[in-house]
Amino acid sequence: MTATMTQAEYWNGAVGQRWARSQGVLDAVFAPLTEALLAAADLRPGDGVLDVGCGSGATALMAAEAVGAAGRVVAADLSEPLLAVARARPVPAGAAPIDWIVADAETQAFAGPPFARAISRFGVMFFSDSRAAFANLRRALAPHGRLTFLCWQAMADNPWVTVPRAAVLPLLPDASPPDFAGPGPFRFADADALRRLLAEAGFGAVSVAPVVRDLVLGRAADGSARAAAEAAAAVAVELGPVSRLLRDAEPPLRRAALAAVAEALLPHADDGAVRLAAGCWLVSAG
Repeated sequence: MTATMTQAEYWNGAVGQRWARSQGVLDAVFAPLTEALLAAADLRPGDGVLDVGCGSGATALMAAEAVGAAGRVVAADLSEPLLAVARARPVPAGAAPIDWIVADAETQAFAGPPFARAISRFGVMFFSDSRAAFANLRRALAPHGRLTFLCWQAMADNPWVTVPRAAVLPLLPDASPPDFAGPGPFRFADADALRRLLAEAGFGAVSVAPVVRDLVLGRAADGSARAAAEAAAAVAVELGPVSRLLRDAEPPLRRAALAAVAEALLPHADDGAVRLAAGCWLVSAG
């Protein structure tokens, strides 16, 4: 993402299209974290649910099934390519209807009655004004409604990012250091600062708990370590945070990065799969 590119441009461009094509891969990689999010959200039959940054729809579909036909789900995202995939996915029988909307949750005035729950799987770290965005989400909730979301802990606590990143950086001597203050995946690494931010936005009873899960970045159909490492490298380079470093890379550099990441991931391949830890905050606020 360039300094002048908006989040809408970023997620409606090549990145959003690439994520849309890889919906199945991403859902599988993040499955352990999605399970943790939905378990904590405590969705109940008849609830109204707002899914913030719904992406290709996995969390919204699970929410719709949890609240049933008497509930409702509004799923919001900036990315038309991701929403196109979401809209094409079948809604389970007996699930709530889902209203898929193109919207910036920072400013959107959500129609209809207030929501009992708002959820987000890695969709709240990219607002231009986080305090205003969380205040807007608080207004969208019923008085006793709750927001539950996942965000990343510090980059250093996420080997699924740091191992591929360390392999790629020697190929990019002019790479800028990461900006953890602005919109980006590791914006809320400081749990105390996040608690203060949510309180300033009008939330109470804020809980920030660590969640650590192993992510399967790649599997090998033949069970070999090499094939698993190569599959995992493709995920890391094309879809993970490392992809931002290679956004404008020419094919030779991209091939070199894939090879370097595959070598770095090879020691982490076991039983035909590459597994690396992911550290998140599971946040709940009312």
